[in-house]
Amino acid sequence: MSYVKGLRCRECGKTYAVAPRVVCDCLAPLEVVYDVEGWKRTMTREKIASRPPNMWRYHEFLPLEGEPTCSKSVGFTPLVEAPRLGEILGCRKLWLKNDSVNCPTLSFKDRVVAVAINKAIEFGFKTVACASTGNLANAVAAHAAAAGLEAYVFIPDDLEEAKVLGSAIFGAKLVKIRGNYDAVNRLCSQIANDYGWGFVNVNLRAFYGEGSKSLAYEVAEQLGWRTPQAIVIPMAGGSLITRVGKAFGEMAEIGLIERKPFKLLGAQATGCSPITVAVKRGNPEFEPQKPSTIARSLAIGSPADGYYAARSIMNSGGAGEDVTDDEIVGGMKLLAETEGIFGETAAGVTVAVAQKFFKQGKIRPDEETVLCITGNGYKTLDAVQGKLDLGITIRPRLEEFEAAVPRAGQQVPVTN
Repeated sequence: MSYVKGLRCRECGKTYAVAPRVVCDCLAPLEVVYDVEGWKRTMTREKIASRPPNMWRYHEFLPLEGEPTCSKSVGFTPLVEAPRLGEILGCRKLWLKNDSVNCPTLSFKDRVVAVAINKAIEFGFKTVACASTGNLANAVAAHAAAAGLEAYVFIPDDLEEAKVLGSAIFGAKLVKIRGNYDAVNRLCSQIANDYGWGFVNVNLRAFYGEGSKSLAYEVAEQLGWRTPQAIVIPMAGGSLITRVGKAFGEMAEIGLIERKPFKLLGAQATGCSPITVAVKRGNPEFEPQKPSTIARSLAIGSPADGYYAARSIMNSGGAGEDVTDDEIVGGMKLLAETEGIFGETAAGVTVAVAQKFFKQGKIRPDEETVLCITGNGYKTLDAVQGKLDLGITIRPRLEEFEAAVPRAGQQVPVTN
């Protein structure tokens, strides 16, 4: 049974039938409208908890007409306690939502693409495509391959090699654009109108974005059916942070969780921070920027959901902050050295920004906090190249090892 009622303009409120439509007649974005009363009658904690541990345990909250036919193993990633990192940040109850181990391409983009691919199949598309800064390209390529669809991925020509290879391996057709993401996205908007393809973040965007809600549903369930007091989320296009707030609101509205205040806290790189600059200024209207940062997965200078992301943060009583490239690498190292999680540059942004929030008093030490780790560090190895201790090289001789590694502080083996 589908609970989708149609599409509605976020600004003027005009409604439309379910279709691969980009925007309203007034050019504002569209969002999916659901049968909330139907949710109230049928959705319970027990019903959800009885299902397999993947994002589809919440499929009634997602914009499909029926059960998903592919991409069924996505989601329900670990929510892990982080006491060692929490001690350094100054947080007594810190959690990490670890989407760096999401299936199959190790980022939260698997969630949104899982929804988009299933919706593309429902609409009858044979070819899917995307404009991407890397993780989305990987996800579209992988999910399309598994579904038997043709895939085109459009990417900036300076993307990290690991992410380029991570799309090519699945047989997707790569189109590299000489320009940044915003230039790539403009071209894709033109192509989507002419080619009749399902562009996951263009004509399927209203449905695609809803996949992000599954992260928030999981966090609430994994915390024992409650929201955290603060959640720190990296921002590129701004969709994830808006959908997290939306998902927590939906769960409270139908009684799955108690309605309690939570702060949405947005994290960006200083070299591409249109949303956090707007939040700091106290006005959700952002000014586009030209990206210049090692966090290329977040390098969107004109974010499609930037206005709504800034507004969601401000309405929740949250905050926005950004960090330099050096701070990003520091955040990646801190996460790895304290909790054994190797997150990509976006994770470094999240950790380093959280550190600033605690120092600034924007998150209190006693506030239960979740940090969203949205991608895997093995995709952005170039960010830490030349910045780590890669050890020593010796010949296989004990005297050389003893000369290189002092005994001070080493535990002496106990012998009987």
